[in-house]
Amino acid sequence: MSKSETDTIDPSRLPDLMPMLQKRARRLTSNPSDAEDLAQETLVRLVKKLDEGRAIDDLPAYAMRTLHNQARMLWRRAPAPEELGEDDASIEPVAMDRLECEDTLRAISDLPDDQCALMEMVSAGETSPAKLAKRTGLPLGTVMSRLARARARLRAALGKEPK
Repeated sequence: MSKSETDTIDPSRLPDLMPMLQKRARRLTSNPSDAEDLAQETLVRLVKKLDEGRAIDDLPAYAMRTLHNQARMLWRRAPAPEELGEDDASIEPVAMDRLECEDTLRAISDLPDDQCALMEMVSAGETSPAKLAKRTGLPLGTVMSRLARARARLRAALGKEPK
């Protein structure tokens, strides 16, 4: 492009750049509001440069470079992340809990069918013996005795006998 062509960039072309700038800004920022602000600030800077009579050789490339520079400025202004303390950097281990759950579910599946069916309902969240009786059609006393026997077998199978 010759010098005369760069001096005659039509400012009406700037809105055509907005979709491209918005798309790239969304990839550079963490939320849509910041992306929109970034794209608009880029257009403002382009208009300012053109109003000053300064030449732009390749408007889309210059717009993208300006957008990236604006994003860098935004990142620099962002507050520094908080330093993690010794206790913040770790989480409680859950492996043993998961293994115990697996052992418990396996022990439930090893129960007699009538007890297994009730304990599976309990492990799925149903804890009311009355509701279990209603769902299974069994008398409440039968449900309660099967649950008691199932719990006793589970404690024995898992080595959790009462002290």
